[in-house]
Amino acid sequence: MRRDVYGPEHEAFRQTMREFIAREVTPSYPEWERAGRVPRSLYLGMGELGVFGIDVPEVYGGAGEFSPPYALVIEEESCRAGVILGAWSTHTHLVLPYLKAFATPEQMHRWMPGFMSGEMMTALAMTEPGTGSDVAGIRTSARLSEDGTHYVVNGAKTFITGGVQADRILTVCRTSPATEGDRRGGLTLLFIDTTSEGFSVSRALDKLGQHASDTGELSFVDVKVPVGDRVGEEGKAFGYLAINLVQERLGCAAGAYAQAAAAIGFALEYTRSRQAFGQPIASFQNTKFELAACSAEVEALQAMLDRATRLFETGELDAADAARLKLFATEVAGRVVDRCLQLHGGYGYMNEYPIARLYADTRVTRIYAGSNEIMKTIIAKSMGL
Repeated sequence: MRRDVYGPEHEAFRQTMREFIAREVTPSYPEWERAGRVPRSLYLGMGELGVFGIDVPEVYGGAGEFSPPYALVIEEESCRAGVILGAWSTHTHLVLPYLKAFATPEQMHRWMPGFMSGEMMTALAMTEPGTGSDVAGIRTSARLSEDGTHYVVNGAKTFITGGVQADRILTVCRTSPATEGDRRGGLTLLFIDTTSEGFSVSRALDKLGQHASDTGELSFVDVKVPVGDRVGEEGKAFGYLAINLVQERLGCAAGAYAQAAAAIGFALEYTRSRQAFGQPIASFQNTKFELAACSAEVEALQAMLDRATRLFETGELDAADAARLKLFATEVAGRVVDRCLQLHGGYGYMNEYPIARLYADTRVTRIYAGSNEIMKTIIAKSMGL
């Protein structure tokens, strides 16, 4: 179907990203997967391209563009190439919205130069060893010092994308105890410098997929954080998080769409070139029917994603519709990638083929940004159930 989310500027950006990935990423990607992270040179290169500044307001040196279509282009081109660009999307589409909405002008002027250049990479730390989707259950504490100049942070976070390599981590802390009447109060955002004494990466996690995107467990032991590094008001973080979850789920859906579309591309290429019984696998009716069914699902997802992107651009995408999109997108991606892997036969199970890596990479999309069970709860609530 014809798409209307892209203009000439987005297609020009697509070509730039395609060339960058072919030149700077693909040749070294197997080494990055073995290392469990991308080199810092990748982020610096993306910074030089202006990727990290697209959504930054002009007053702070950015392009001042509203970037959902640009982000979708990056997702599509990286999936098309069978690679992951580290934790770039966490940096630009999870952390940046909080800074734009709640940081002070002084903080933005201080942080944005490094943010845009890739010299200061960031992560978002919410999840804790005993707290997943229940954000109100966060226990990492931040106690204000007696002289009011800094907070002292103690606790742990886990499953933090980009946390191993991050220079600053936007961390959700509890600055006052939860009460029976208000479990959601008392949470505060602190932008913690990872060179601070008492901060450490407990370990880099060994994941099923997304091996070139580092994920870590973090430890905070009496970490001193200047009051000037608090983002927004004390005790208001839960409300901030709720606002930005819509964008996070839109981004997750965009990634899932790109993965599903890439899977079809990989399957088409393989089945056209692979012979069985003296003819290409693509010529068999089962192959045609499977790919046709996958194509129909991905086209439906594309239409839903493009509509949601437009609604987001006008501020009309609400939490329930974002949940519907995230649920549908990730379930479709899971089905499509699995069916396209099946068409590869035994080779689909070999990591040298991009479909195998994509299979492992896609699975987590039904878990992060709020599990799909949580999405169903949100949707049901919006239906009055």
